[in-house]
Amino acid sequence: MGKYEELYRRSIENPDAFWAEAAADVQWVKKWDKVLDDSGAPYFYRWFAGGELNTCYNALDYHVENGRADQVAVIYDSPQTGTVRKITYNELLDQVSRFAGALQAQGLKKGDTVIIYMPMIPETMVAMLACARIGAVHSVVFGGFASNELAIRINDAKPKLIISASCGLEGASKVIAYKPLLDKAIELAECKPEKCIIFQRPQVQSELTPGRDLDWNEVITAAAPVGCVNVGATDPLYILYTSGTTGVPKGVVRDNGGHVVALKWSMRYIYNVEPGDVYWAASDVGWVVGHSYIVYAPLFLGCTTILYEGKPVGTPDAGAFWRVISEHKVKVLFTAPTAFRAIKKEDPNGELMKKYDLSCFQTLFLAGERLDPDTYHWATDLLKRPVIDHWWQTETGWPIAANCMGIEQFPIKPGSPTKAVPGYNVKILDNDGKELGPNQEGIVTIKLPLPPGCLPTLWQQDQRFIESYVSVYPGYYFTGDGGYIDDEGYIYIMGRVDDVINVAGHRLSTGGMEEIVATHPDVAECAVLGVADNLKGQVPVGFFVLKAGVSKDPAEISRELVQMVRDQIGAVACFKLAIEVPRLPKTRSGKILRGTMRKIADNEKYNMPSTIDDPAVLKDIEAVVEKYGYGKARS
Repeated sequence: MGKYEELYRRSIENPDAFWAEAAADVQWVKKWDKVLDDSGAPYFYRWFAGGELNTCYNALDYHVENGRADQVAVIYDSPQTGTVRKITYNELLDQVSRFAGALQAQGLKKGDTVIIYMPMIPETMVAMLACARIGAVHSVVFGGFASNELAIRINDAKPKLIISASCGLEGASKVIAYKPLLDKAIELAECKPEKCIIFQRPQVQSELTPGRDLDWNEVITAAAPVGCVNVGATDPLYILYTSGTTGVPKGVVRDNGGHVVALKWSMRYIYNVEPGDVYWAASDVGWVVGHSYIVYAPLFLGCTTILYEGKPVGTPDAGAFWRVISEHKVKVLFTAPTAFRAIKKEDPNGELMKKYDLSCFQTLFLAGERLDPDTYHWATDLLKRPVIDHWWQTETGWPIAANCMGIEQFPIKPGSPTKAVPGYNVKILDNDGKELGPNQEGIVTIKLPLPPGCLPTLWQQDQRFIESYVSVYPGYYFTGDGGYIDDEGYIYIMGRVDDVINVAGHRLSTGGMEEIVATHPDVAECAVLGVADNLKGQVPVGFFVLKAGVSKDPAEISRELVQMVRDQIGAVACFKLAIEVPRLPKTRSGKILRGTMRKIADNEKYNMPSTIDDPAVLKDIEAVVEKYGYGKARS
């Protein structure tokens, strides 16, 4: 039995012993009474019940007390402002403990909620860790989110205080003033915060509202540093909102104890990093990747984490990632496939990479959306290093499936995030909830209980948690994804269950078609979606973006794509149309907005997604589909 097989089996057969052992690596004020409290089964499970600790202590104080005071904790690299700033563990602890004192001076106490509406700057990390230090529950809302979306989150979280900055930066030169958006959100919200603390950036000076708004520098200068407040392992650390199918966002709750245990374990066993290593998650603190792998996990282990305020291309070019890796001696990079597709589009031969020394760089991890085999092969051939696809969700907070580089490296199968991570009992079910065998496609689920670090419930919505996740198939967590497990235990995620379309009675995965389209040498990125058809119910339509420098006629490429899908899936796919577009609509975290595109093609009313990166792209899609008889041409 290999090392992975042994660890995985132990995690499933004896989770109490497995996670108690992992928890021994965490600093506790009071040991737990019970590793797994299943008294709320079949829906609710709590890890390390009765235990007490402090998340901020585990991230900062522990390392300062144990020889890492002068090690760099955070490297803030902002090509958008031309700044590189290094902050040691000692310096970060000083800032966090002072800002925690400032929060307490405003009357904030354990259990109070705080919304953080900030860009990719060190002060955002300070604010998150300061909340954790005093037991306040933070909810980070992606900086620049629309006012009405922010208002919805204010009403749900009911923050006593909001922390914001004067502005954020988009791309190479765009400045987005946050204060007008925040003011409008508070005006729209029924629940008003008592105070707002605003960090003034040099690019924009915000006008403060007398009696409500406070200046960050003034409150931190006047504050005395404070120590850590003990919290229960099952007390909430943060709320992170994810989009709900009803349009009302779901507040995913993360607890304190299980979160530290799972994330610290994941750094060693999944990412294969050690204390002192430089780890870079190129994401945003507003997303789950930023929470878990920019802020918390690297600091729990005593690593140096990189906070990058920039883009993969355009700040200044497609060599930006290689510069950061080379300059800061990055060992592991974790980002989304869309970042690499952007680099591939701008610099298809990787010429810019040749300017940099990447000898420090060991592994690239990708997650956040489907990694098409073409992008996998491109990155692998270019980097000559392991490119690891792994799969997880906002709800789980850390990977469900991965090639666990710190346990045992498995051969990579393009299109698969490899095997279930220890702790996750992944099962494939049919529509009736019956477990399926190898290579049988169905619904991807996780047998309960979920491991530590996953959501215990939704913020003040237990019933919605039950309905959304744990009662669809009783005894299992419903991931919302379809897929299968092959006869070697490799998991394949074929896309959201609603990405399966019904063509004349045949259930077909648009994800499978997308993978084929993505292999075309001239295609930079693509999306395939099911649109309504009077005859067949639904038919697939492809949208593709060409790589930079391609001069071939798009109509010829379209014909080739149709033939490729026909050759590999068959005429049953009914894939007859592939449309060239200049860009695909995406969220700021890089997910393609397939659902919105489908509504446009079907001429259905749609709401502008709150997370959209550039709303103008939707107008382009509207114009293009109309030319082909879809969208408004259907009215």
